[in-house]
Amino acid sequence: MTRLLLAYYGDDFTGSADVMEVLQWAGLRTVLFLQPPSPQQLSAFPGLRAFGVAGWSRSMSPAEMDAELKPVLSRLRDSGAAIVHYKTCSTFDSSPEIGSIGRVLEHGRELFGKALIPMLIGAPSLGRYQVFGHLFARSGLDTEPYRLDRHPTMRHHPITPMIESDVRLHLAQQTNLKVALHDILQVGEGNPCNRATLAVSDCAAILFDVLYSEHLANIGAAMQDMIDHDSPIFAVGSSGVEYALTAHWAQSGQMPQLQTHPAGRPRFPATDQLVVITGSCSPVNDRQITWAELNGFETIPLNPARLVSPQTCDDEITATVRMAVERLRLGANIILHSSRGPDDPRIAETRDSLRSLKLRDTEIKLHSGRILGPKLGRILRGILTTCPMRRVGIAGGDTSGYIARELQLTALEAIAPVAPGSPLCRAHADNDLHGVEFFFKGGQVGKDDVWSTMLHGT
Repeated sequence: MTRLLLAYYGDDFTGSADVMEVLQWAGLRTVLFLQPPSPQQLSAFPGLRAFGVAGWSRSMSPAEMDAELKPVLSRLRDSGAAIVHYKTCSTFDSSPEIGSIGRVLEHGRELFGKALIPMLIGAPSLGRYQVFGHLFARSGLDTEPYRLDRHPTMRHHPITPMIESDVRLHLAQQTNLKVALHDILQVGEGNPCNRATLAVSDCAAILFDVLYSEHLANIGAAMQDMIDHDSPIFAVGSSGVEYALTAHWAQSGQMPQLQTHPAGRPRFPATDQLVVITGSCSPVNDRQITWAELNGFETIPLNPARLVSPQTCDDEITATVRMAVERLRLGANIILHSSRGPDDPRIAETRDSLRSLKLRDTEIKLHSGRILGPKLGRILRGILTTCPMRRVGIAGGDTSGYIARELQLTALEAIAPVAPGSPLCRAHADNDLHGVEFFFKGGQVGKDDVWSTMLHGT
């Protein structure tokens, strides 16, 4: 098997596909698994340069993260990859109680030794920027960048609202480990980054600012210089880590020797019919549904309050599948949705339904996605059993992971770009879904016409 360059764990499903996309288009074959793969599974993919494990630690408590991350990070460490990456969302979704990235840094120190941990959150191609430690993000690709604590979606996130844009202050609420900053004035091409320039005392990690794509190769060179050939380096951050490394490998002339398949961004053809299911509360997702409605798609509102209730769940799934199948047999392209943005009254109704199950508010934040997501997976599985599809769309970071597991997919491989960070993928599975094309995307990802693009191709 070709030597592995990188192994990673994604803290949510769609973010895991984001990393795969960066490496795949660079000519480095990458496969995303839903469970840590065995050596035999890895050997089934000739020319494999990197692999990932799609997780969901972004929605876990610290105790749950301990149980999840220690075994999987140990497996990644022992895989032989030179770099092990804990992939965070590029909006750094986390808190002391849920998805603590501070906890991740502590695990990194325990499992990978005392070497400095590089951190890169910004990814300019995704509309994510960091300046003097403060994180900025667009809301969709067509808006101005917002400071994260003023972001129209992230400051109102239902699970981990971001009320602090300074990444170091945000992390200080999650861990006592110190984090240094390599700021925007130091990352330019005239200021080379290497092990010597990054020497900082009493710090566990170093955080890199990034504003322009031109900064990435310099940051990637610093990460490359930090690698200890006797043990892998542990990195934390968004797909900016892969953007930086591939930029450095290209600029330094190493890329041709590393590539195992043709680089580039393949196009994809139209498909005859499309079914989409969304579990996102993002206003971007709502705009995309609205655009699709105005351009020929039919929509089916879901009733998440009934879906999360044990008394009504089965009947609601049966009725929803029947309605969707009827419309598909008439030739419709359909979108099933559980929310139309953060003000949708179904969000409060679902919360009330969960409270009736004696769940506290903190438990609702932790468990709402885990309860609803598999139900959406059952709906989609019921639809696809009766009406097989060549291509399927799924929106929502947490939703995507639960649906993929409910469908019993084993791995995904990116085949073409659709929206930044969310490629069209071919599924590997031990069932009738093997070979089906899936488009998993975060709620904030993509332009308003994304579902039309999925239907009509590029």
